[in-house]
Amino acid sequence: MTSQDDYPIYQLGEDHIFPDPRNASDEGLLAFGGDLSSEMILTAYQKGIFPWFSKSDPVLWWSPNPRLLLYPSQFKVSKSFRKTLKGNRFEVKFDTNFSNVIKACAFTPREGQNSTWILPQMQEAYIKLHNMGFAHSVESYIDGKLVGGLYGIAIGKAFFGESMFSHVSDASKVVFKALSDVLALRGYDFIDCQMPTKHLMSLGAVIVSRDDFLDSLEITIKKPSDLGSWQEFKWEHL
Repeated sequence: MTSQDDYPIYQLGEDHIFPDPRNASDEGLLAFGGDLSSEMILTAYQKGIFPWFSKSDPVLWWSPNPRLLLYPSQFKVSKSFRKTLKGNRFEVKFDTNFSNVIKACAFTPREGQNSTWILPQMQEAYIKLHNMGFAHSVESYIDGKLVGGLYGIAIGKAFFGESMFSHVSDASKVVFKALSDVLALRGYDFIDCQMPTKHLMSLGAVIVSRDDFLDSLEITIKKPSDLGSWQEFKWEHL
């Protein structure tokens, strides 16, 4: 893996022009500055770049190598999870509770993390993108109570996953399965999971090089987008 010290980190201006992410280090830190306007965030995603920063940092923009992708038809279902699906314990909905999903992703405690990167300004930016029809949530409920969810951005036939949360066992796994099934039916090419984790790889996500990811991204963002609310999307247990 290359050292970040061997690569420049660019300062962004008001023109919303990003440097080529292929020139970033493997770690992926490409640039800092700019803003969290809808235009800038959408431009970043279309170039394979995403914002990720802590409270004391400026806005930091990343494009790591390698990348983790889930091809929607390749979600892996274990025997124990298959029992969960057959139990029909969860009700799954799309785009009915976006603001509470992103807040839950921000405030649900995570092992090894003492603070959240989903800061109030990030929440505000993605809620705006949701209202514009670009950002979407998938939620799981038990007896009408929100117990799990995820959110991300859809452009072309790519879905860029941002975060998920679970308050009961399998609550986030169910929404991830629902998302992958629906996106497979709608012809999506991949779900970008950003950085590799053992959990996501156990569900079928695979590691690809940044160059391969960017090559695929250039093609998929030119395809028709499902812009607008996804509330009418329905999940059948496939």
